[in-house]
Amino acid sequence: MLDPRHARHGDRAAEACLEGAWEGHLACEGRLEGGAMTGDRFRLDGRVALVTGGGRGLGRGMALALAGAGAWTAVASRDERQLAETVALVHAHGGRALALPCDVAGEGAPARLAAEVVDRLGRLDVLVHAAGNQVRKPALDLSAAEFDAVLAVHLRAAFLLAQAAARSMVEQGEGGSVVLVGSMTSAWAGLPGVTPYATAKSGLLGLARTLAVEWATEMTRDVADDPGRRAVYARIPMGRTGEPDDLAGAVVFLAAPASAYVTGQVLAVDGGWTVA
Repeated sequence: MLDPRHARHGDRAAEACLEGAWEGHLACEGRLEGGAMTGDRFRLDGRVALVTGGGRGLGRGMALALAGAGAWTAVASRDERQLAETVALVHAHGGRALALPCDVAGEGAPARLAAEVVDRLGRLDVLVHAAGNQVRKPALDLSAAEFDAVLAVHLRAAFLLAQAAARSMVEQGEGGSVVLVGSMTSAWAGLPGVTPYATAKSGLLGLARTLAVEWATEMTRDVADDPGRRAVYARIPMGRTGEPDDLAGAVVFLAAPASAYVTGQVLAVDGGWTVA
């Protein structure tokens, strides 16, 4: 019997750090029950996933990972050319993917996007919100419009997408996973010049934890996940920057039944940054 839902966080952090640095932070919620063999519990056959920001970077990498684990993967982005490239890569590796051009900051866009996935693919089991934007400016020079534009993509859209996806998952009666990508700025590090981004990512962690508690009877998981480049490079014990592939295993784990009893935790995929 399945009665889960998750909320997680993910997005291209190359824009969150200095000089192209990137990191990812995931949060998820939900509950899963079942007795499948271990290998099967990492499979997503028969499930439908939606990945925002899937045209490039971490979003593309996670879309490929989910499709590789068997999920029908809907990929959303504002850039139709990048979307087509991601879908072509999924198909080239034997997976199934659907391109959905979308600006998640648009009024009503999150709900319409979730509804389109259900309408075209029949259901929605996994949401990965990896879409992101960035404004680099000293805090004293930021306008209210610039601040709001970043929060609209990273935080407001995250809530509205999670809400729309969760409603579908509850209606389906089988639960699911919601993945929202944050960053090291969600909890551990302050970075100059990226005030809106850091504010939004901190908010994502609170959002995931709150949804995990509020939705506990239907979806009882909340996890967070992180990767770590340049100005912060020296603090990474593994001595290298993170790559999209480094999140592949984490996102599949968080989306699959194998992580059914994981909730309210932070899973750091950051090369050792948070323990250094």
